[in-house]
Amino acid sequence: MALMEDMVELGRRAKAASRELARLSADEKNHCLRAMADGLVAAAPALLQANALDLEVGRSLGLTGAMMDRLALNPERITAMAQGLREVAALPDVLGRVLDTRERPNGLRLRKISTPIGVVVIIYESRPNVTADAASLCFKTGNATILRGGKEALNSNRLIAETLITAARAVLPHFPAHAIQVVPTADREAIPALLSLTQYVDLCMPRGGEGLIRAVTECSKVPVIKHYKGVCHVYVHAAADLAMAEEIVFNAKCQRPSTCNAAETVLIDRRVAPAFLPRMAARLATKSVEFHADAASLPSISEAIGGSSSVARLAQPQDWETEYNNYILNVAVVDGVEAAIHHIHSHGSGHSEAIVTADRPVAERFLAEVDSAAVYWNASTRFTDGGEYGMGAEIGISTDKIGARGPMGLDELCSYKWQGFGSGQVRA
Repeated sequence: MALMEDMVELGRRAKAASRELARLSADEKNHCLRAMADGLVAAAPALLQANALDLEVGRSLGLTGAMMDRLALNPERITAMAQGLREVAALPDVLGRVLDTRERPNGLRLRKISTPIGVVVIIYESRPNVTADAASLCFKTGNATILRGGKEALNSNRLIAETLITAARAVLPHFPAHAIQVVPTADREAIPALLSLTQYVDLCMPRGGEGLIRAVTECSKVPVIKHYKGVCHVYVHAAADLAMAEEIVFNAKCQRPSTCNAAETVLIDRRVAPAFLPRMAARLATKSVEFHADAASLPSISEAIGGSSSVARLAQPQDWETEYNNYILNVAVVDGVEAAIHHIHSHGSGHSEAIVTADRPVAERFLAEVDSAAVYWNASTRFTDGGEYGMGAEIGISTDKIGARGPMGLDELCSYKWQGFGSGQVRA
C-alpha cells in the first residue's frame, strides 16, 4: 500500500508540475537548460563518485561487459551530456506551432497547434545519460517527466536529476521542482503501480532490452511508445565499394555494440562474398568478434580469423532474430537485393538497416521496400540516434507505425489541440 501511495504522489506532483511548465516561456526554459549543462560539468567529480558505486553494483549483479559499458560514466560522457543539453536549448521552440488552419462556411475559424503531452514516464536500463537526455527534451517541450532507471544506476540517476533541478532553480526560482523526478525505489512493483495512474501519467517510453520493454508494455494502462529490440542489418551489394563496406560494417558492429542501432547481421551478395568475407572477418577479428555464420560464409570466415581470438560457428535459426548488444555478428550470403530484403523482413525488428552499393537503382529499391524506421544508403546504422539526427538529444527510438517512428526528439514529444474562433456561431 505504501508503494502505491508513493507512486500516486509522484504522479500527482508531476501533473501539477506540467501545469506550471505550461507557463514558462521558451527563453526561460532555454536559460534553465544552459544552467543545467553547466551544473553537470561542475558536478563531474561527484557524478563520477556516484557512478563508481553503481559500477560496483553492476559487477555484483554480473552485468555483461556491454551493459557495464552502458552504465559507466567518464569525463567525456559527462561533457557529452552537458553538450546535449546545450544543443536542446539551441533548438527552435516547437510548442504553439500552427499545424493547420481552416475556416468553415459559417465563419468559424479553426487552428491546430502543438502542445505538451503532459506527464511522460521513462523506464530504462543502465545508461545514466538517458536521465539528462530525457529530462531535457521533456522540459523543453513542457512535459513533466518521471524517470525510472535500473537499480544498478540509482546513485548516478538521482544525482544527475538533483543537479539539473538545483541548477535550474538557481537561475529560475519558480522552476517547478517536480518537473523532473526519479522513482526512489528499485522495487519492480513500482512500475505497474506507476503505469496504472491514468489520471496522472499520459505516456510511457521504455528503453532497454526486449524483456524490459515487453514487461512494461504488458503491464501498462497508459500508452507506450517502444521498440522491442534492434536487430539491424547491413547488406553489402555486388556493386559495393568493398573498402567502404568494410568501414561501415566495422563501425556498425564495433563502434558501440551495446546500443540498439548496432548491426547484428551482415548480408553479403554472393558475387562479392569471396573477396569481401576474408577482409571483413580479419578486420572484425581485431575486436575479437564472434561470428555466427551460415554454411556459405563459415569456411571463409574460419580461415580468415585463424590465429586470432575470434571464433566462428554455424548460425542457428534463433540467431537471426537475436539482439546481442555485444561483439557477436551473424553473417549470411544472399543472392541479390531481393533476397536481402526478404531476409530483413523475415528476421529484422524494423529498427535500422543499411545497404552499401554504388548502384543507385538498387539502393533506391532497398530504401523504398525495406520497412524499417531508418534505412541507409552507404552509411552505418549507428546514425539512428537523436543527437546524430540534429535533435540535440534523444528520448528513445520507436519502431511503432502509429505516431512517432525512429529517433524521438522534440516534435515527437508534442501533442496538439484545436482552437476555435467564432463570432457567435451555434450549430443548427
